[in-house]
Formats: sequence, structure tokens, C-alpha cells
Amino acid sequence: MFRRTFWFTAGAAAGVWATTKVNRKIKQLTPESLAAQAADKAIETGHKLKDFALDVRDNMVRREAELGGALGLEAPVDPDLPVQRHHAVEASAESAARPDTYRTLPYKSNNRNEDH
Repeated sequence: MFRRTFWFTAGAAAGVWATTKVNRKIKQLTPESLAAQAADKAIETGHKLKDFALDVRDNMVRREAELGGALGLEAPVDPDLPVQRHHAVEASAESAARPDTYRTLPYKSNNRNEDH
């Protein structure tokens, strides 16, 4: 008698546990819940990408400063310019007369979100 009561109680408990698990999973798979989860993941990924980009930019500036110091290129650069100025690579007659001649690289924006 006790054996049957034990197994009946164990079965009922397992059934309640399984029903609870299935109901939770069904609620997680509703369209609203899936949309919220996707939005949360997108925001989290965006923050991670932004942090990565900021780290890359910081390390790039640090490395450029190291290389500039090693090569003796201690010219101040205005960060608001769209393209940084570089020393002219080709030696021409004009640039030989003026050693601090600069050239600007062509600025091509691949940003499709610009206002036209």
C-alpha cells in the first residue's frame, strides 16, 4: 500500500514539474517574448561593438603616437579634419624647396546614411 502511494505521489510531482517547465518554455517562445529577447541581444551586441570600436580607436591613436615619436613626425593634427594630413611622399621640385609641404588624401565617404 505504501509503495503504491509513494509511486503515485512521485508521478504526480513529476507531472507538476514537467507541466511547469513546459508552460515556462511556451511563454518564452511567444512572438512578443522572442521579439524582446532579440531586441535585448541586439542592444547588447551594439554595446559590445561600440566598446570594441572605442578600444581600437584608443589603441590606434596610441600606436600612431608611438610611431610618430619614433619617426620624428611630431606635427600637431586637427582632429576635426575629415582626413588627416600626411607628408608628401613624392618628391617634386616645389616640395624640395619647401620641406613642410603636405598633401591631402581624397575624401570618399561610403556612408549611405548621409543627407542628400
